[in-house]
Order: sequence, then C-alpha cells, then structure tokens
Amino acid sequence: MRPRRRPIEPVRPSNRDTTRINDAIRVPRVRLIDDDGAQLGIKTSDDAREYAYAKNLDLVEVAAQADPPVAKVMDYGKYKYEQEQKAKQARKHQSQIQVKEIKLRPKIGIHDYNTKKGHVERFLNQRAKVKVTIMFRGRETTHPERGRDLLLRLADDVKEIGLIESQPLLDGRNMVMVLGPTKNAGVKRDAEDENTPRSEEALQGDGDGQDPEAANDAQPQPGEEVVEA
Repeated sequence: MRPRRRPIEPVRPSNRDTTRINDAIRVPRVRLIDDDGAQLGIKTSDDAREYAYAKNLDLVEVAAQADPPVAKVMDYGKYKYEQEQKAKQARKHQSQIQVKEIKLRPKIGIHDYNTKKGHVERFLNQRAKVKVTIMFRGRETTHPERGRDLLLRLADDVKEIGLIESQPLLDGRNMVMVLGPTKNAGVKRDAEDENTPRSEEALQGDGDGQDPEAANDAQPQPGEEVVEA
C-alpha cells in the first residue's frame, strides 16, 4: 500500500489582523481609555467590555505590552475602514508621482526650444515632475552659465504651471534642474476637456482619438532626446 500523503496546510496570509478585541482580550485587567480619549483607569476586562457594549462599541487592545495592557473603546469596524482608506489614498498619491525628462543643448534654436517647452508644459499639465537636462559638449563646458541661463529662462516661461524644485546644478557634462507642477497645472486642460463635445474630439483626433499634433510632439527632435520615465 502506498503511504498516505500528509494534508497540505493552507498558507495563512501574513497580513491578517492580529488585534485582540472584545472576547479575544483574555487578560484579567486593562487600563481603559474611553472613545473620546479620556482615561478611565484600571478595570477588569469584564467591566471594560460591559462598558464598551453599553455604548454599542468595541473594546480594542491598543498596547498589549503595557502592564496592564491598554484597551480603548471604539467602533473597530469604522476604525479599520478609515485606516484602509488612508492607506489607499497614500498608495494612490505615491503612484501618481511621475518624473519625465527633457534634454536640451545649450545652443538650441528658437524653434526647437519652443518644441521642448511645449513638452515641458504638457508634462506639467499632466501633473508630472520634469527633469530638464542641459548636455554640454567639448568647449561648451567652459560656459556653464549659458546652460543655467537657458534653464532659468525655461522656468520663467512656464512659471504659471511649474516651479523650480531643484535649482540648476552642474553634474559632470550635464546641468540638471527639476520642475514641479503648481496648483494651476492641468486646470486649463481640465476645463477644455469638459467643454469639448465628444464628437468634436473624434473629428480632431486620429483613429485612436488622439490629437495628431500632440502625438508628433511626443517624438524627440534630431540630435536631442525626450525620455519619459
């Protein structure tokens, strides 16, 4: 006969809630805190539970290592929900922070400059940060002030929607500045999106509903690079 296999135990999630509440609190006494934060002193666990139940609330152990452990009266379901929502908002905010990069040459022409500025404005209106890099070559490194002047000129041109988060800083053969969106970034675009009929958007866009001009802007210019990170 074949040996019987041992049953595989289910893997328990490591993030399960281990907070002790209500009847799960087995210690004889607790230091009780009311739902408004008031200190009610040391009570037996039974008395503390009855006090919480009388308010239609829960008794929650909040400091198990204390002597005696500290328990608080609260609506635990509501508390858990609020904590989950805060964590969700924090993750959402973290995931929304993007950094785009634009690379320029110090001797950039006016047409290319305006094109690059358009990229910066578009990125800022998407509420992304923009890393602007000036690339020096050869003897251009002897005149870093030209790169700095160009970066500050760009920052001034987009000051309505962007502010300097990191001042121009020379890093080897490059000079880098970081722009962040202001509270006005994206406001005009959002208003235009609300006022534009769907049919008009379909006529102006390409087959995917994308503005062909914006699609062309996303392509880097010869000799320069636009990197979206």
